[in-house]
Amino acid sequence: MTEPLLHVEHLCKEFPVDSSVFSKEKKSVKAVDDISFDIYPGETFGLVGESGCGKSTTGRCIMRLTYPTSGKVVFDGQDMSGMNKKQLKAVRHDMQFIFQDPYASLNPRMTIGEIVSEPLVIHGEMPDKAQRMDYVRELLDIVGLNPEHINRYPHEFSGGQRQRVGIARAFALKPKLIICDEPVSALDVSIQAQVLNLLKDLQKQYGTAYLFIAHDLSVVQHISDRVAVMYLGNMMEVSDWKSLYAEPNHPYTQSLLSAVPIPDPDVQHSRKRIILKGDPPSPINPPSGCRFHTRCPIAQAICSQERPELREVAPGHFCACHFAADHPIKGSSIEL
Repeated sequence: MTEPLLHVEHLCKEFPVDSSVFSKEKKSVKAVDDISFDIYPGETFGLVGESGCGKSTTGRCIMRLTYPTSGKVVFDGQDMSGMNKKQLKAVRHDMQFIFQDPYASLNPRMTIGEIVSEPLVIHGEMPDKAQRMDYVRELLDIVGLNPEHINRYPHEFSGGQRQRVGIARAFALKPKLIICDEPVSALDVSIQAQVLNLLKDLQKQYGTAYLFIAHDLSVVQHISDRVAVMYLGNMMEVSDWKSLYAEPNHPYTQSLLSAVPIPDPDVQHSRKRIILKGDPPSPINPPSGCRFHTRCPIAQAICSQERPELREVAPGHFCACHFAADHPIKGSSIEL
């Protein structure tokens, strides 16, 4: 069996909170609470969940833009725990990041040519400037931008064009893994489709693996091979996208999928809409046991006492629920 390109094991990240705001007791936000997963070469692993569930923090901890509280990250056979800046720089040659806001992630004082070529300069590749700029023009052409605009600035481009610049920058070093942190959520729907198709085409061309972070289930379905669903820092369900969307096991996944609009009156009429009660609990004082039990329609006493393990409920399909297999909620899946 192929070895995973990225192995994440028991990853945790806590952010300290000013205790004076709440009490004298020390408090912390458990943004990511003991999650594990693998990503294989050339695969797209979708990480989905509502805002504040820990998706982006997970990506930043993997890239070491934020240092995790505990846990293990192994990339391409190298354990990143305890790496110094020089060692991390070498690893980041093969691991790049596409940010959510294409405008905020681009330096407004640098030209597009300087932005896209920056990774090459940092890692000491193509020292000849003329050769470097020729390569940048080639990258711009690949992502669908006019190579002659190499001397223009970010403010002269639209949101979709700026995101293409970010994609070109991420692919400049031909990395093995790119962490895509909601790369299309700030774009119009028509532009989203263009960017997603571009990412898929580039993946075929370069064999790059993606960790694709999003809150839009339809976007994740379009691009992912496997999908993981997060809630309040925990991983609730992991499966290949067909199984997850056709037969969701976890009540939270079922509720998310039931909210996805489908432009077919017959399908909409036959689907059961699951409306969750209340708001997500505070990550400062998360519920005991299963994090979802305060809103779960099938919760029982054990759910508030014991945290369910992420167990295999079908071949390649994992779910963290005590009763998902015993109490399926019908009619909540997306028609494939």
